[in-house]
Amino acid sequence: MLQEAKDLQYNAVSKLVEKIFHKNELTFRAPTGSGKTRMMSDFMNRILTNNPNVVFLVSTLSKGNLAEQNYNVFKDCADKNIFPQLNPHLISSESSGEERLFIPEGYNVYVLPRDLYKDKSKLKDEGTLVNFLETTTSITDGTRKHNVWLIKDECHQATNNLDDISKSFFEKVINFSATPNLKRGQTPDVEITDDAAMNAKLIKSIEWGEDGDEVEKAICKLEEIREDYVNQLEVNPCLIIQISNKDKAEQEWLNIKSILNKNEHQHLKWMSIVDKKDKCETNDKVGKLKVERWKDYAKEKASTIDIIVFKMVISEGWDIPRACMLYQVRDTKSRQLDEQVMGRVRRNPRLVDFETLSSEAQSLAMTAWIWGIEPKDSKKSRQVRLFGDIDDIPQAIRIKTTHLKTLTERKDFDVDKFICDKSKHDEIAPKSIFTLYDNLQKSENEVQNLCYDYADTNVQRWWHFCEHIDAVTKEYNNFICNYDESMELNDKEVSFPLTSMYVDNEHYQNIGDWVWKRKDGSDKFSFDSEAEREWASILKDISRNDIESIGEKYLWGKNFLSNSEIKFEYYQNGIHSSYPDFVMKDKHGRIHLFEVKSVNVSNSAQFDSDDYKNKVLALKACYKRCSELTDYHYYLPVQRDDVWQITHIVGGTEELLSKDGFKTSISK
Repeated sequence: MLQEAKDLQYNAVSKLVEKIFHKNELTFRAPTGSGKTRMMSDFMNRILTNNPNVVFLVSTLSKGNLAEQNYNVFKDCADKNIFPQLNPHLISSESSGEERLFIPEGYNVYVLPRDLYKDKSKLKDEGTLVNFLETTTSITDGTRKHNVWLIKDECHQATNNLDDISKSFFEKVINFSATPNLKRGQTPDVEITDDAAMNAKLIKSIEWGEDGDEVEKAICKLEEIREDYVNQLEVNPCLIIQISNKDKAEQEWLNIKSILNKNEHQHLKWMSIVDKKDKCETNDKVGKLKVERWKDYAKEKASTIDIIVFKMVISEGWDIPRACMLYQVRDTKSRQLDEQVMGRVRRNPRLVDFETLSSEAQSLAMTAWIWGIEPKDSKKSRQVRLFGDIDDIPQAIRIKTTHLKTLTERKDFDVDKFICDKSKHDEIAPKSIFTLYDNLQKSENEVQNLCYDYADTNVQRWWHFCEHIDAVTKEYNNFICNYDESMELNDKEVSFPLTSMYVDNEHYQNIGDWVWKRKDGSDKFSFDSEAEREWASILKDISRNDIESIGEKYLWGKNFLSNSEIKFEYYQNGIHSSYPDFVMKDKHGRIHLFEVKSVNVSNSAQFDSDDYKNKVLALKACYKRCSELTDYHYYLPVQRDDVWQITHIVGGTEELLSKDGFKTSISK
């Protein structure tokens, strides 16, 4: 997993932990596919580490075996010592038979399928849950036995029965959802935005189909990308087709089936779960399986099922990371349903080892194709492509990029000798294997990779490495932070991608003469902040006199993240990539790159924090070395109120410019 993804998740949980002690109820929002269950595990583990008297009750949906999925994640994290404080128990009615239900004590995380606690259920009518909560929160000698915190997973779904007993038993209530219900007061206190999740490569960007496209267009698109998906990602891609929930469903399914029966599509394998009894129909010859077995089979990367047809059965609780396309036949009116369903095809199918993929494979893995009704109040994604012939701009703008070498690439470093020398001074009382594993999991990706390369399958070598992981990490940090040693140019030059996309964040500027054109023909572009929009306006103003052009188009543009290879690696508590906001080529043939910042109060981020200052310092250090290797001009324009302070770095030298000073320097 990319370090940016780890940091995004870690920082979100840190904010959640900080805020929970100031409020009795709060809401955490993160898009489907961003690792919500893992972050929930991290949150509970951190609380339990410092507050062992807390007991969590995690209420989750009964549909799609979501409760069991969550329990398995919690159990796996505990068993692998990733979050060792978790001791989970799945509340179930299956093992009770005719006997009275019983919830055992001794656990600190109880997973409750929501529908087990409803009217006329054993758990409610027999008072089993209430009795358990009364015992758990009982007071002896003035001390409460445990404090129970309620976590509502998929909180947008009502939990009325639990709400009725909330004030009596739950000290804290934490809502988790990709689509919290604002009408119930579930305004996010902590949020991972879709943009942030996409930038960290946790979820895919969306490429929207045309409104009039028939379902066969989606099927043909699946055929088009299938071979590349298998060869580059080692994943069999999947198209999900959502049909109407009521009267039209049968006819819609018959129409789809007639298309799938055409000669050119007969080789595709499909499954449908559309009837009232939740039965599965398929043309796959794997054999007769129960619906749940079919659902499990469809998740697998190498599953032969190419197309899944459903009504509402996978709005929540059925994760299929290999699914990359959604065709929506039914005209849904529920924004929540739309976003939940779209989330099914936005998961990164190679999240764990994403950094090992080629740039082409990464681009493929990070694209979801969707045909359907876009939520009215969601931010619109805009498709863009380069102006002119396919090679015009990529040939005119060639960018050298940089990366940071691994520790093993340091000429005077021998990991075998390093560990061997350290092992001569092994501690008398070595750490437990659980502590070693925990320390390894907390280390950075590069250190983990170094460990497994060194150890291979030899447990003793793994043990020796982990015993000295602090020394290895220190050696790694010393090397990686010395950019004179660790930074080098990539083998190939890159340019703007042929196609990209951005999310409409307002901050509009009309631009018709830069490198991009919108798919819909509009010249109205959106930027991530008002500071970015104003900087785009500055570059637009100087384009006629100072920026090189091809025909009537000037060679500058926003470095939209989707499909971009214009990035420079730097180190800040892990390896990160800086994607400059703008790229420009002036009339003297010089390349200019801009990373725009703002410290205005209206900005939602706390840019006066130590984190922000440290990031700016890390970027400056990166750009100084980059400017020596590439001879490019790097800029950090920072807007405070209406004033720009522009750090300009070239040839390893830094200077501070005003807006007028910048314009003067460009014209020289």
